[in-house]
Amino acid sequence: MPTGSILVADDDAAIRTVLNQALSRAGYEVRSTGNAATLWRWISQGDGDLVITDVVMPDENAFDLIPRIRKARPDLPIIVMSAQNTFMTAIRASERGAYEYLPKPFDLKELIAIVGRAMSEPKEKRGAAANAKSEEFDSIPLVGRSPAMQEIYRVLARLMQTDLTVMITGESGTGKELVARALHDYGKRRAGTFVAINMAAIPRDLIESELFGHEKGAFTGANTRSSGRFEQAEGGTLFLDEIGDMPMEAQTRLLRVLQQGEYTTVGGRTPIKSDVRIIAATNKDLRLLIQQGLFREDLFFRLNVVPLRLPPLRERTEDIPDLIRHFFAQAQREGLPPKQVDQAGLERLKRHRWPGNVRELENLARRLAALYPQESITAAVIDTELAQPAPAPVSEEGRPEETLSSAVERHLAAYFAGFEGLPPAGLYHRVLREIEYPLLTAALAATRGNQIRAADLLGVNRNTLRKKIRDLDIQLFRGGN
Repeated sequence: MPTGSILVADDDAAIRTVLNQALSRAGYEVRSTGNAATLWRWISQGDGDLVITDVVMPDENAFDLIPRIRKARPDLPIIVMSAQNTFMTAIRASERGAYEYLPKPFDLKELIAIVGRAMSEPKEKRGAAANAKSEEFDSIPLVGRSPAMQEIYRVLARLMQTDLTVMITGESGTGKELVARALHDYGKRRAGTFVAINMAAIPRDLIESELFGHEKGAFTGANTRSSGRFEQAEGGTLFLDEIGDMPMEAQTRLLRVLQQGEYTTVGGRTPIKSDVRIIAATNKDLRLLIQQGLFREDLFFRLNVVPLRLPPLRERTEDIPDLIRHFFAQAQREGLPPKQVDQAGLERLKRHRWPGNVRELENLARRLAALYPQESITAAVIDTELAQPAPAPVSEEGRPEETLSSAVERHLAAYFAGFEGLPPAGLYHRVLREIEYPLLTAALAATRGNQIRAADLLGVNRNTLRKKIRDLDIQLFRGGN
């Protein structure tokens, strides 16, 4: 049975009662108060083995009190609760030296488990992670109060004072680079440089040079020595975005950096020591790429030390009101007129699927701020904007280019027009076959018959591609596998 004394401070009598009952049933002695002054008196007298405190109390903010507690009793674990469930609340709790942060409403079982973990640790370890700082932060890089975002905030707060490698996964537009920047800007390497590189945006044959730099004469066109991203990020953070698009050769060199802490430039022979924190991100399934032979399994385990999944916006629609207000405020600071969305409009936003995630919402907010004169945006306006199709691609000559969907629609209309009545049965499978054949043929041609790369390009399993090749009787290119 657990034993120990717990001090609870919260100005909400109902919360004090719930905590008193739950902790007492768990075997702890509990004393509770509704103000910071009484809590500080108990702590000064040496009472209590653990503190659970709300942030906002009538007489003092807990964030102002915690540094005094840490100084007086550095081995006393402090669990912070708050209804102000923002990213900065979690960060401030960590920066001030709290053992753990819990957003309200909290789960009692989780709280009891955290208390048990804190009480069972040796006293000398309880304050080891505390690193109180006094600086205040002016900007809030992450927005949202949903349970999914609260868990992300808590994980980020634990990671701020570490150099652990982090793998961020999530769909496009969920804010992977924003999270990476937050880890850098509020972490122990904030004085260093944050360097980002997108693997998908760089030609494959130049990625090694971009990452590790090259010596003069290393290849045709290398007229001078050039520093790579590792050298530029020395002492700071290197963010490897779209890591799933990294060529296998570069993966091997990156693995060596992670294993040995050193690298060589392209064309160089002298190893260079590296002091860089690595944060990687991808919107692909790396385990599937490993099965397809496109990503090294050993590199995956080196990068996936701390996995962090960002939820798509459709999984946290309760954050949309906060997000839209945040984006409108940004637009206003940039000179656009103030805007707000009425309640019906907010409900309409929550019903949208948001395939582009937070990035899509941000673009919508800017469009609304720039194009509409009225201050209050209605559901009708939202309907109009969300119903608008994406603009058609434009050719170099300025003529609209035909999209794939419009081309299929045009050809099907011509096909139907060739019959007096309806065409023969089985149209679905005939059309599917006629689309699949040229699609698979084009993918195999683009990859010179490499079925592994073609499957990756198409986003299908390699076995599925092989079955399609057989079923459609596609002639393989030379060199295919």
